[in-house]
Amino acid sequence: MHTSSHALARLLGDFSAGAGPAHRRLSDLIRLLILDGRLPLDTALPGERDLAAVLGISRTTVSTAYATLREQGYLSSRDRARGRTQVPTRAQPEPASPGPDLIDFSHAAPPAPGEALHRAYTRALDRLPRYLPRHGYHPAGLPELRAAVARRYTERGLATDPEQILVTNGAQHAFSLLVRTTLRPRDRVVTDHPSYPHALQVLRSAGCRITPVAVTEDGWDVDGLAAAARGAAMVFLIPDFHNPTGLLMSEVDRARLRFDGGLVVDETMTELALDTAPPVPVAAHRPGVVSIGSAAKTFWGGLRIGWLRADRGLVQRLAQARAGTDLGTPVVEQLACAELLGEIEQVLPGRLAELRERRAFLLELVGEHLPDWTVGRSDGGLSVWARLPEPVSSALAAVAPRFGVHLAAGPRFGVGGAFERYVRLPYSLDPAPMTDGIKGIAAALSAVRSGTRAPTTPATPLA
Repeated sequence: MHTSSHALARLLGDFSAGAGPAHRRLSDLIRLLILDGRLPLDTALPGERDLAAVLGISRTTVSTAYATLREQGYLSSRDRARGRTQVPTRAQPEPASPGPDLIDFSHAAPPAPGEALHRAYTRALDRLPRYLPRHGYHPAGLPELRAAVARRYTERGLATDPEQILVTNGAQHAFSLLVRTTLRPRDRVVTDHPSYPHALQVLRSAGCRITPVAVTEDGWDVDGLAAAARGAAMVFLIPDFHNPTGLLMSEVDRARLRFDGGLVVDETMTELALDTAPPVPVAAHRPGVVSIGSAAKTFWGGLRIGWLRADRGLVQRLAQARAGTDLGTPVVEQLACAELLGEIEQVLPGRLAELRERRAFLLELVGEHLPDWTVGRSDGGLSVWARLPEPVSSALAAVAPRFGVHLAAGPRFGVGGAFERYVRLPYSLDPAPMTDGIKGIAAALSAVRSGTRAPTTPATPLA
């Protein structure tokens, strides 16, 4: 795979922002693109002369940046060949995933509800013997879990039969299966913008053309979505406590969603209503909507259970199609998830109260240590969307590991290098690491602004 100079320039955005040598800013951002997955592995980078011309910088700057990446192990060094992206085979100061000494601000995921989760698995193991004489394959999911998910939809205002539920290995698996089964390369998909990075990656991997429609502080542009959706094969939205902004689509706008293409909604955050009543599913306003949900955000990311709600015909089609990649979801996890859904009304109040406290604590920290950042309204979910005064999000994420923090850059949530002025801040961490993380981000930002790209002491969590 090759990437052109113009394509790489779009991914880099305004890499000139920030102090320090241009070659270092360039190498930092290319390394971040590799670590984020926005620049796939084994991709040949453009020639030095071509990239320099497109970026409007000297060839020496590009050559020095490429040399730095080779030294760090992020670029191959075969003779007379374009350097190809890779990850280091040896330990590096900025690992591809958060190490034990890095505070992870890149994921928005809550800790497990310990007692409730333990109790659910205990009951699941008690019920397991009845399944042992069978083969254990359930492509559409265990009847008990399908019934529990359908019951929860009905409780939320959308009458649902178990036959309308397909159980998957997480929400991303459900979306990937749907895209792989129903779309073709070059199909056009409309998404809200910003959006969930892994969903965007699924669409890119399928060869789809993505048409983004902005989500602003005022919410969704429903008329803009309708105009963009003309001729599109699919519309993918996150209306319930949108990831990353935390916004909730109003009931009025939900009722106005009318598209020619199929509408798919991600409802993984729907149970995390912090400042409002739980939303009625979008599918209650319009037949034919495909709804995707998950236990990961409500209960625990380690419980890899997701589901898809659709008409029976599509559920059957997807259950048959998944046989090409897997034969079903683990039985014990499905039984545990059914138990948790059965007592969700007892589990949720405590979790929501804790998230409200953590969100308030995060906002206090941002106000104290990052006073020139503007934090958008978050009606629920697990994160806020913060706006920076200058477009340095990628530079900040590239430098942050040196200050003890793993951070997701704003452009991860967008198309075409957008959102260099934004950072998603999760409030799912405990207070102590949250405090250290915000302090580390503030120190990294100061370094980006001043051009001092490394701390004076080793990168460890700040006290």
